Amino acid sequence: MSLRQEFLLLANQPGSNFRQLCQRFGISRKTGYKWRQRHRQDGNDALADQSRRPRRSPRRSEPELERQALMIRDETGWGARKIKWSLETAGQGPVAKSTVHSILSRHGRVQETPGQVTSSYQRFEQERPNQLWQMDFKGHFPLGNRERCHALTVLDDHSRYSLCLQACRNEQTATVKERLTATFRRYGLPERMLMDNGSPWGSDREHQHTPLTVWLLRLGIAISHIRPYHPQTQGKDERFHRTLKVELLTHRSFGDFECMQSSFDRWRHRYNHQRPHEALGMAVPASRYQMSHRSFPEQLPSLDYGATDQVRKVQTDGKISFRNREFKVGKAFRSNPVAVRPTTEVGIYDVHFATHKITTIDLRKPE
Repeated sequence: MSLRQEFLLLANQPGSNFRQLCQRFGISRKTGYKWRQRHRQDGNDALADQSRRPRRSPRRSEPELERQALMIRDETGWGARKIKWSLETAGQGPVAKSTVHSILSRHGRVQETPGQVTSSYQRFEQERPNQLWQMDFKGHFPLGNRERCHALTVLDDHSRYSLCLQACRNEQTATVKERLTATFRRYGLPERMLMDNGSPWGSDREHQHTPLTVWLLRLGIAISHIRPYHPQTQGKDERFHRTLKVELLTHRSFGDFECMQSSFDRWRHRYNHQRPHEALGMAVPASRYQMSHRSFPEQLPSLDYGATDQVRKVQTDGKISFRNREFKVGKAFRSNPVAVRPTTEVGIYDVHFATHKITTIDLRKPE
């Protein structure tokens, strides 16, 4: 301001060389004339920097479009691509993703962060629903009543359909079994379930079976565990946890378990039936999911083995006796009968529980 005022005072002196004066102040003659014109019209107040915003923006989004985009963002936490899909579904006509992103940025709804560099890994997807369910606990978090909530999540691998989202007080076997029983009664039984190696579905790589997984095997559900320290094997459920955190849990508080479960139920419905999924071509998970034809049995099936099977009862220490030797099967199977069956290799036997192979016996190894 002071330099501009000084420039104009000198420029208004009789006999001043306007061109030379502009050069010495480091401005163009066009700028010099602009300052002088403003000063003559409005005095010194006109010398302050003025907004460069255009008086008209013919290509700017309509106010109603901006209002709806911001409303969807605030209600769901979705990004530009999903908001674009929602707007077009609601009849707003073609909307560019960049337009939605500009609206969010202009109103402070987007925090620009550097792109994340992630290592490449092979993606996989089951061919049909209920071939594989992924199960895990999301990291626990506090509620308003100072209790901690453990969110149990079960996701169908093919459709990304959320089958179970339950607020639990703990991660114990009885709690998980109760929640899974309700899920099985509603959606039926999957062919296989994938889980990590932690409690209550595993303890370590050598002791992958627990009372919970034995119960699942008894129901005819195959069990798979991820490789230790490779959570990307459960990538779909891990991504589900991230979405749950961003769209529901972040910056919100929930008073108690009843309030938390009500919020989980509403959000799960929106996730399954309203929220478009990019991996599904912007379809919703419900469009690809069908319930299992395998109903949940209210009574566990009996353990019947073939006439040629050599049946052994698992001892309390988790071992069985076979050919005058003891072999470890797992304490989770104690007091249960298992079947020992020969393989095509001499001295190698497979041990089966219900319809599932659980371990192998090698008589060729020394005791």
